[in-house]
Amino acid sequence: MRSTQQMSITLPIEMANQVKSRVASGSYASESEVIREGLRALEERDNAVEQWLRIEVVAAYDSHKANPGKAKPLDEAWARIEAEMDAIDREEAK
Repeated sequence: MRSTQQMSITLPIEMANQVKSRVASGSYASESEVIREGLRALEERDNAVEQWLRIEVVAAYDSHKANPGKAKPLDEAWARIEAEMDAIDREEAK
């Protein structure tokens, strides 16, 4: 039984050029190999997001449900995030 299936896909010119460029550089043996690698990366990303949701988001939600008074107002939380991002930007600018 065949373990592959031939498909015909249409890509925007820019993406098609990226695929061809990767093959031309020798990084991949074929255009199919580039697409397979992209799909594997997409699956990895989806799995990472799923794990993050199940572990970190559920824990944060459970923590909030257990002690809703500990929550910060959105504007306060956003100001803290912006301050941390500004500090990172300043550090990277050094």
